[in-house]
Amino acid sequence: MSENNVRVMGIDAGGTMTDTFFVKEDGNFVVGKAQSNPEDESLAIYNSSQDALAHWNRTVDDVYPELLTCVYSGTAMLNRVVQRKGLDVGLICNKGFEHVLSMGRALQCYLGYALEDRIHLNTHRYDEPLVPLKRIRGVTERTDVQGTIVIPIREKEVRQVTRELVDTGSKAIVICLLQSHKNPTSERRVRDIVKDELKILGKADLPVFASADYYPSRKESHRMNTTVLEAYAAEPSRQTLQKVSDRFKKHGAKFDLRVMATHGGTISWKAKELARTIVSGPVGGVIGSKLLGEVLGYDNVACSDIGGTSFDMALIVKGNFTIAQDPDMARLVLSLPLVAMDSVGAGAGSFVRLDPHNHSIKLGPDSAGYRVGTCWADSGLDTVSVSDCHLILGYLNPDNFLGGQIKLDVERARAHVKQQIADPLGLSVEDAAAGVIELLDLELHEYLRSNVSAKGYSPSDFVCFSYGGAGPVHTYGYTEGLGFKDVIVPAWAAGFSAFGCACADFEYRYDKSVDLALPQFASDKEKVEACKAIQDGWEELIEKVVEEFVINGFKREDVLLKPGYRMQYMGQLNDLEIDSPIMSAKDASDWDKITAAYEKYYEMVYSESACSPELGFSVTGVIMRGYVATQKPVIPEEKEVGKTPSPSAKLGTRKFYRHKKWSEATVWSMEKLQPGNEVFGPAIIESDSTTFVVPDGFATTLDKHRLFHLRETK
Repeated sequence: MSENNVRVMGIDAGGTMTDTFFVKEDGNFVVGKAQSNPEDESLAIYNSSQDALAHWNRTVDDVYPELLTCVYSGTAMLNRVVQRKGLDVGLICNKGFEHVLSMGRALQCYLGYALEDRIHLNTHRYDEPLVPLKRIRGVTERTDVQGTIVIPIREKEVRQVTRELVDTGSKAIVICLLQSHKNPTSERRVRDIVKDELKILGKADLPVFASADYYPSRKESHRMNTTVLEAYAAEPSRQTLQKVSDRFKKHGAKFDLRVMATHGGTISWKAKELARTIVSGPVGGVIGSKLLGEVLGYDNVACSDIGGTSFDMALIVKGNFTIAQDPDMARLVLSLPLVAMDSVGAGAGSFVRLDPHNHSIKLGPDSAGYRVGTCWADSGLDTVSVSDCHLILGYLNPDNFLGGQIKLDVERARAHVKQQIADPLGLSVEDAAAGVIELLDLELHEYLRSNVSAKGYSPSDFVCFSYGGAGPVHTYGYTEGLGFKDVIVPAWAAGFSAFGCACADFEYRYDKSVDLALPQFASDKEKVEACKAIQDGWEELIEKVVEEFVINGFKREDVLLKPGYRMQYMGQLNDLEIDSPIMSAKDASDWDKITAAYEKYYEMVYSESACSPELGFSVTGVIMRGYVATQKPVIPEEKEVGKTPSPSAKLGTRKFYRHKKWSEATVWSMEKLQPGNEVFGPAIIESDSTTFVVPDGFATTLDKHRLFHLRETK
């Protein structure tokens, strides 16, 4: 087996750029970049692949057949939900609850709003429901909170509403009944009747989704939203992924395409629960940060990712990231395990406007996306973006955007900034552009600081990783003065989320809500009963996990199982996710191990003094993960040379504007800088895929892993 063979590929298909990441057998890797193509993601991936492989003088026809694995992450599914361009779905619920989806949870009316908008009721609004009322039908049935069927299903009603939903043009049918996570009998009976009626109607190809089969968890709104999402957005997204997979095969690929899931593992694009991949790009960055942190020996990492449309951050504490059990996405509350992240709609492509009432600068939340800004003549845009300001100030090389594939026009950007921002504010074009960048940096700075502090930590306890296509441009601005232990910018920052995808395990995860409550000094009998309930839940989930791997050609014995659970002290509001210290739960001693593991993790997250065993323990859910071993990238390690860069690494100089003055910035080639090299600002380090800005008062050193360490010198 040749060390030059390419084995792993990662993809991050963002709203602005599509990044690809290729890893050779010996661990060497290369990053490619291309404009995203909402109409044909497979073409953008192909173009990005060609861009990457050109560095190795190879083509996709050479490399795709060599790949052992490829992991995709993207925003297509999320965009489909945001733009309301999903499948026409019909919904069957309990009679009398037909309006629940439209009403939603109260918090859905202000999700994604800034604080000043949240506190004013007249700014709240509800989005159009994914399923309109005309395609919602209720049937008589009631299961109580203990899981007892009080009113059984009326079969005639189910058949009648199925016919009605087909007549309204439903292309999929979702079933979500009250308390089905406690007792799925009624819901599954409805499912079987619906499928039988569809056969009679000659519509057997219509997919049917019962929430008990997909997301058997408490909280009806969350469960209903997530199951609807499975039909509305995930099923159409399979067509996109099918197209991507077909293009790979066209060029000789033999692997089965995997997709980054919200919980941090990867699943096949053929997986049953594809809605678990609704947000995948930012998750890839967190997975990559975790691996990089482990290699470097960093337990606490602040992950910061800036792309064209958003700034995403997450914290890795004691080597672990948090899993949010009931996250929100696209202003919907969901029942999906999601790597806990915080996001703000501000990125390098964000549109810049003046508030018509007070003339303050407003950034986003909409963005130029793949069209960059008015600086690109073919963009069709006439609204200024942050990228226009970058270009005016000398941050970007107009002839080297995407390695020169796109030529940017500085004068065109200046004209738009002058008309829309500078003249109305009575500023020079440079000061107006600089004001936009300073405002963005300040927003990100405060967002990062407040998110670390709000969780009870200090930045001085963390190393900050900065990545994303626009991360290196703004790293100095949003980290200045925060006091991080270290600030690190990977040389492959532009493709870091794709790198994270390549690091992720091939993993399926299933969750199930349970309700177990035991006092601190429970009897052995109570402990055994609790263990039985936990074990029964694990056994049920094991079957679902193994089934997914079997679909993908694996044998049951190939699958490594990893049980877990969610637990809290009785009376508390929030539970924690714990990796189980035992593989099976049977006797009283197993319960003691389960509670001991919970308390140990609780001490890490909060403090030992906060432990409250006297309240008793409550298990709220059981979790089962299954995974198989996969090829992963190796972090590069090169020999360090001296601090002084080689003259060949210097590309020249460029005018750079900051703090109301122009200065001469030295321009360096990122690829030609060597480990050990030290660069002092003002400097700009360029590659085809990103630009790293090191202003006056800062310096950076490249280490043996090709990681830039940014520090303040003033």
